[in-house]
Amino acid sequence: MYAISVVGPDSTALVERLVGRLAVEGRVATVSNLPLAPAPGFEESVTFGGEGADVTYGLGDGWTALGHERTLGEVVDDCAPDYDYLLADGFPDARLPTVVAGDAPATTDRVVATVDAETADLDDLAAAVDATEPHETLASLVAAVKRSPDADRSGAIATFTGRVRAKDAADDARTELLEFEMYEGVAEERMATISRELEERDGVLEVRMHHRSGVIPDGEDIVFVVVLAGHRGEAFRTVSDGIDRLKAEVPIFKKEVTTDEEFWVHDRS
Repeated sequence: MYAISVVGPDSTALVERLVGRLAVEGRVATVSNLPLAPAPGFEESVTFGGEGADVTYGLGDGWTALGHERTLGEVVDDCAPDYDYLLADGFPDARLPTVVAGDAPATTDRVVATVDAETADLDDLAAAVDATEPHETLASLVAAVKRSPDADRSGAIATFTGRVRAKDAADDARTELLEFEMYEGVAEERMATISRELEERDGVLEVRMHHRSGVIPDGEDIVFVVVLAGHRGEAFRTVSDGIDRLKAEVPIFKKEVTTDEEFWVHDRS
């Protein structure tokens, strides 16, 4: 799923236009920060405090719900298995690729476009959205392999999730975040090649891999490997080989930031 934050004085107007364009390509979820965009069907605006504390999300088929004490990140993760696009309207602090609608200063380094809400070329904007890094979760990758045409031959799904570890030992300096950089297109192509080669094994039906880039705080997920297979044996072996090959063969550079220092990990190897 491609998840985009739309901000600026004309964000709602742009979201209303862009939803229709993206719906041509797939299912679209929208998430609105109620102080900026009251929920459809509610006569009075409801005031909620804090980015993502309470949101309304319209899920493309006319259904609207209020999510109390839900963060924007939780709603985005929940939508990932079922939707192709998500537009978050009015969350200036969202850690998502961002489109600025109207004359407003950018408050993030994730801006992919700054446009006029009424005149923006929607085809160009849709292409900019499709060029961003997809938002994947373990649940979205599992849902994807379950939709495989070979799913009726599957008796097992094995998964691996890599996370940012805060400490290796009790007296270690705490790791606050990891930052990952990739050569554009190269890492994705290599992961796709590894997946195809693993799928050539007997009993392995589909393999999915995803590695996040950018800044990832401690406790958050980094990388996923999901294997759909006929039986558990080949599923377990393939998911283990998959993460080993990803770490050994995919060019990804990692910077670690602790409470004491920061360093690129390859500089210490």
